[in-house]
Amino acid sequence: MKIIPVILSGGVGSRLWPLSREHFPKQCLPLTDTEYSLLQQTMLRTVALDVASPIVVCNEDHRFLIAQQLQALKVKDASIVLEPKGRNTAPAIALAALEAQRCHGNEALLLVLPADHVIRDVAAFEATIQQAVTLANEDALVTFGVQPTRPETGYGYIRAGEDYAVAEFVEKPNLEKAQVYLDSGDYLWNSGMFLFRAKAFLDELALHREDIFQAVSQAYQERSEDLDFVRIDAELFAQCPEESIDFAVMEPTKKAKVVPYAGDWSDIGAWDALYDYADKDVDDNVLLGDVMAEGSTNCLIRSESRLIAAVGVQDLVIVETADAVLVMDKNNAQDVKKIVKRIQAEGREEHMYHTTVHRPWGTYQTVDLGNRHQVKRIMVKPGEKLSVQMHHHRAEHWVVVSGTAKVQNGDREILLTENESTYIPVGVVHALENPGKIPLELVEVQSGSYLGEDDIVRFSDRYGR
Repeated sequence: MKIIPVILSGGVGSRLWPLSREHFPKQCLPLTDTEYSLLQQTMLRTVALDVASPIVVCNEDHRFLIAQQLQALKVKDASIVLEPKGRNTAPAIALAALEAQRCHGNEALLLVLPADHVIRDVAAFEATIQQAVTLANEDALVTFGVQPTRPETGYGYIRAGEDYAVAEFVEKPNLEKAQVYLDSGDYLWNSGMFLFRAKAFLDELALHREDIFQAVSQAYQERSEDLDFVRIDAELFAQCPEESIDFAVMEPTKKAKVVPYAGDWSDIGAWDALYDYADKDVDDNVLLGDVMAEGSTNCLIRSESRLIAAVGVQDLVIVETADAVLVMDKNNAQDVKKIVKRIQAEGREEHMYHTTVHRPWGTYQTVDLGNRHQVKRIMVKPGEKLSVQMHHHRAEHWVVVSGTAKVQNGDREILLTENESTYIPVGVVHALENPGKIPLELVEVQSGSYLGEDDIVRFSDRYGR
């Protein structure tokens, strides 16, 4: 039986705001690589293992983004299981185990990997997994413990016993205890990566948390398939308790084993972790994008859309996006969540979207926004089409910049090319399609009394929204 990669991609990564947003989370960002996102790097690490088709468990809101990133790697046979609501890792892994059993049978061997981890030493990673396969085939639930390199207070720990036994799971310690754990040599960082048979995990989940097992099983039984996605019954899944795999299964089970991993590893949980992991210049700075630094040391500075100039500063994180700038003492990296909560509490949207928003058909970017107008730059991928829709409160004017637009405007169907335009009054049914071979780019000017994205009445949509 081949190993089945299970990629857990349900998180948001709010400590990496303003780069990570609810609708474009950190695992979909190229944080440590100029070409591949964290999710794509995780998927690529499994290729050399001669694995079966992967299973990805993700937030329903991220489904098209996840699918596009897999397609970019030419991964076309993945099962993408959608969580209607986040319920932590135990229910998420249970969904994957049930999907694996359906596709591959009870002996399916699951390699559970969070989508946001970074591992450069792929050879050591592969060797550790092969070491764990023997234990998993003997019905053990194997977790991977990372050999600690510093007294880290942001990770949980595992005290290792003899013959790969788990002697104890330990919650995140204070600095003094973390130093004791490091000095003893008996403790490993709890990586959140696992290897076990689908049936072995489900049996232990049913034994120790029957409520979670029953809720997930019932919700999965009422699943449906939509395009490339496996949809779980939302109402039934909402009744499932929220719990991590550690508390639900790994701590109470008698089948837990831990295999040490001595290679490099990071979960890139916050900006300080990214600084620690990244390559630094002669001044111990990590400079990404259009950045000039003079007399500055120990800083992480990342520019997305404009020049950042830093003069005479130390120990700062500075991150710029088109709509937000974060300036922070590097030692306060965990407190970014407080800003995100304030943004959310004040009814703003900077925690949810970038100015460029990704859709299954392409992207749109807000260029200007006023009380009664909004200007967007829209890109539609070749062969894609927006939903057939209408608006109660706004009119729209489309101007084609490049490519060809096939437009339904009320009862008319027209083709527009570069420098041509059309006007769509309030209440008129319309649709936009790119029939060409190159991206369609256009400018949309909206005007009206309400410009929210929820002023859309859809009549048909190829993406099932």
